[in-house]
Amino acid sequence: MPARLRDVVCPFTMTVRVYWEDTDAGGVVYHAGYVRFLERARTEWLRSLGIGQEQLRGDHDRVFAVRWMEMDFLKPARLDDELEVGLRVAAARHASMLFEQVVRRGGEVLLTARVKAVSLTASEFKPCALSPELLATFKVPEYDPR
Repeated sequence: MPARLRDVVCPFTMTVRVYWEDTDAGGVVYHAGYVRFLERARTEWLRSLGIGQEQLRGDHDRVFAVRWMEMDFLKPARLDDELEVGLRVAAARHASMLFEQVVRRGGEVLLTARVKAVSLTASEFKPCALSPELLATFKVPEYDPR
C-alpha cells in the first residue's frame, strides 16, 4: 500500500466513538472493529449523496459487496477515542468502485485501507453494471482493477 495513502484528502468524513464492544480485553480496538468503521463510512457517504442502500436494493435490485480490501494498521485506537473515518473514491468502473479510506485520531493516522466494492443484483448476487447516473454521481476515472 502506498505510503502516500496516509496523506489522502478525504472529501467525506464521519466521526465514530470507540465503545467497549469495539475493543479487546486491553481496551484497544480489535482489528475487525476497523472493518465496521470503514463500512459505516461508506454507507454514510452513499447516504450523503442521497443514495440509500435499502432503496437501491428494493427499487433497483442492487447491492454493493466488498470484493477485497487491504489495510495497514499503523497505531492503535483505544476505548473512548473519537475517530475520524474518511473516504474518497479513487476510481469507478462499470460494476465496481475503489475506495481509499483513512482512520485518524486528531491529525494522527491510525489506519489506511483500500477497498474494492462491486455492484451486484440483490436478487441473485450476480455482478451488474452501475447505472450511468451513479457513475456520473461518483465522478471518478477508470482504473486498473488488478
